[in-house]
Amino acid sequence: MLLAALGIALAGCGWLEGKKDERREWLAQDWYRAAKEELDSGNWLGAVKLYGELESKYPFGRFAQQAQLDTAYAYYKEGDTAQSISAIDRFMKAYPNHRNLDYALYLKALANFREDLGPLASIVGRQDLADRDPKAARESFELFKELVTRYPGSRYVDDSRSRMEYLVDALARHEVHVARYYLKRGAWLSAVNRAQDILVRFPGSPERREALEIIVEGYDRMGMPDLRDGAKKVLAANYPAVPLAQEGKNRSAWWSWPWW
Repeated sequence: MLLAALGIALAGCGWLEGKKDERREWLAQDWYRAAKEELDSGNWLGAVKLYGELESKYPFGRFAQQAQLDTAYAYYKEGDTAQSISAIDRFMKAYPNHRNLDYALYLKALANFREDLGPLASIVGRQDLADRDPKAARESFELFKELVTRYPGSRYVDDSRSRMEYLVDALARHEVHVARYYLKRGAWLSAVNRAQDILVRFPGSPERREALEIIVEGYDRMGMPDLRDGAKKVLAANYPAVPLAQEGKNRSAWWSWPWW
């Protein structure tokens, strides 16, 4: 039995050695085909490893170029957004005029789009982008915007526009959350300034109503009736059914807010 086991082990070693010998003869397209098979099967890290072998052995040519993009996509699917963005940046720096640059921009925007929680996403679950640090959301928006502007005929334009609309609303909600926090802490002027910034930067956002309410509340708290009433007129003209827009109503509507 011992001799049989030893024979099997030796045979296995010979088979593995044969596989290694086989790969020694591989050309760039062979490495790429093997990596693409791993990618298509969902073995993201296995694909990354093979793409890396391809780039190290054949650093030039169309297969190496596509390997960089596929590596970025594999990292993105794996959830490693930092590595995905790094691979895309490397590609864009090496090939600034590549015909697939629109896809590179789109993928980088997507990576930033979901960089919100990184590896913690599966633990804490989904969370509104408005509740997170908006840095990645802003970067994602700018990348989608660049794609739409530079490549208006790209197949990724329609989806990019949809995501831009979502990001605008998310960023506006984030600013509202910050303005609410300032109100809660008694920083009336900071709350007003933040709310006014929402009106300027996100004029079409649904958060415009709440921003106007914050401005009315902030001016009322600071004892500035003229500015308060001016803001109330704007609020009443756009949202006449809002209680705070009614004559004689100022702070009372705010005491029911959940953060009080």
